[in-house]
Amino acid sequence: MNKFFKCSAVAALALGAATQAGFAQEAAASVDPAEHTVWILNTLLFLIGGFLVMWMAAGFAMLEAGLVRSKNVTMQLLKNISLFSLAAIFYYLIGYNLMYPLGAWSIGTDETGGYLGAFGVAVLEAVGIGADSADDIAYASTGSDFFFQLMFCATTASIVSGTLAERIKLWPFLIFVIVLTAFIYPIQASWKWGGGFLDSQYGFLDFAGSTVVHSVGGWAALAGALILGPRLGKYPKSGGVHPYPGSNLALATLGTFILWLGWFGFNGGSQLAMGSIGDAADVSRIFSNTNTAAAGGAVAALILTQILYKKPDLTMVLNGALAGLVSITAEPLTPSLGAATLIGMVGGVLVVLSVPMLDKMKIDDVVGAIPVHLVCGIWGTLAVCFTNSDATWGGQIISIVIVGAFVFVVSAIVWLILKATMGIRVSEEAEIDGLDLDELGMECYPEFVAAKA
Repeated sequence: MNKFFKCSAVAALALGAATQAGFAQEAAASVDPAEHTVWILNTLLFLIGGFLVMWMAAGFAMLEAGLVRSKNVTMQLLKNISLFSLAAIFYYLIGYNLMYPLGAWSIGTDETGGYLGAFGVAVLEAVGIGADSADDIAYASTGSDFFFQLMFCATTASIVSGTLAERIKLWPFLIFVIVLTAFIYPIQASWKWGGGFLDSQYGFLDFAGSTVVHSVGGWAALAGALILGPRLGKYPKSGGVHPYPGSNLALATLGTFILWLGWFGFNGGSQLAMGSIGDAADVSRIFSNTNTAAAGGAVAALILTQILYKKPDLTMVLNGALAGLVSITAEPLTPSLGAATLIGMVGGVLVVLSVPMLDKMKIDDVVGAIPVHLVCGIWGTLAVCFTNSDATWGGQIISIVIVGAFVFVVSAIVWLILKATMGIRVSEEAEIDGLDLDELGMECYPEFVAAKA
């Protein structure tokens, strides 16, 4: 009897499996698999690009940890993981829909674009959506788009962190990060990437964010540096500049290579499509141009520091590579390899010349973020006109000015409010002892506690 029941059960299962297979084949026959391949590949590009850009958070953390003094390393590491986490939350709560409005623009018309997006939390697709629903939603998963765009927002905040290192309080800085990632960055980004007025009225071109991301971080950092003031002893009353060597140039070099790697996601993912032969070819072209621009920036900084200072400067070469990357970000697709190399080399030269210029103005930028991200962000945005015939000088310049004025003024107001209400600078004693001990009560290198710089 047991044998009979077992045979019956096996037969029933086989019949059910055959029936299901028949239904599956019938469904497959009614839907062309190639019809959804583009959606899937676009989503995959967003996800791969997104986690590569997320890896840049580690790059910024290592770069800053290597360029600050040993008594401030733990603080920089804490700031970097905190700012990334805050960006993730507040971009979800506010920033994403301010950047990509829900429905029509709140201000402006469909023809001219707008000035402000919509308020509301980000909403992803339903769990397990079908092919028909996917077609109705977008050309890629909303979740992948949110994830990808969030990484750009967090990158902007990371730029500010390094400039203000070694003398800013933790909590005022994190409050500024919330304002930057929830409001400042998304609003101006919507003017270009959200279909706003810079895109529709001025034809502004910024492929992956030389202005929208990098110069925004640079303007916010510049406003903070001016209001915060330089580190103690950086610019002695007797004149000149007192250098503060970084704690670990190996970490700074590692951070630079991590950023270089992450930039392939930053620029390559900004193609926003990989569902055709042309898109795949364009992504590969972007990778190649991004890489050679970084190389050009590094080599230009290497040669120029040898000429100017009689010895190469590793920190300048590291920033030269980053300068090349920022410079090519506004248009990594249309240049030839040679043109991309030259664009990167100009960025490397600008960094080497800008760092001492900031020192002459007594603007203390610990890691050189303002020369790399602001100066080269402007250069890269202008350089679009040399390789993309759709760009106009007027459209690029006025967009740079509008974004710069908005970000600098609003950032300065926020910094001034924070300064007046809770203070933004640590005490002289805390700055001398190091922020690790005073603000956190722990050090990154406790065995060297007696050898503070």
